[in-house]
Amino acid sequence: MAHDPGSELSAASSRLGPAVSPWFALQVRTRHEAGVARFLSGRGYEPFVPMYESRREWSDRIKLVETPLFPGYLFCRFDINNRLPILTTPGVIQVVGFNRTPIPVEDAEIDAIQNLVASGFPSQPWPFLQAGDRVQINSGPLRGLEGLLVELKGSHRLVVSVTLLQRSVAVEIDSALVKALRSAPESQRQTKKARAWQLAT
Repeated sequence: MAHDPGSELSAASSRLGPAVSPWFALQVRTRHEAGVARFLSGRGYEPFVPMYESRREWSDRIKLVETPLFPGYLFCRFDINNRLPILTTPGVIQVVGFNRTPIPVEDAEIDAIQNLVASGFPSQPWPFLQAGDRVQINSGPLRGLEGLLVELKGSHRLVVSVTLLQRSVAVEIDSALVKALRSAPESQRQTKKARAWQLAT
């Protein structure tokens, strides 16, 4: 049976009930993420632009700059049946979806990104991962957060993903704070190590 994105959207809306709209990803003009978010917030919407501090090097200094974790995208709650005000917002290109049908982002994925950003731990964009050793942090500010565990240059990072965008975010953690939920097959672990090695070189 063919997958119907519209039915998925309706099911998501019915689960949330009439009082809470689902999260959607908006594709926006690059470097306009914060401006679009301010515009939407001023009109009563709930936008979310996850940021991280990146190092920018100039000839005479190094500066930490607030940068979107997902360049060209932001998240926002709204009623998809009343999306015209969203689409006519300056800087907005489209609502992300499949075959021109908007698809909501899983609440659990948004919660994970929000918790990661709020924790204050250094984070960074990461190549999209779907397979690996799934773990849960069992103490500290990120307690309860789930993701995939990867190793890079002797340190461990927890990777959380937004499936719809095919994008991931990594945060450096102490491996002693996590417990395993599901192990990846050996072939997937080898692939994961190879990817980490490529990133390190």
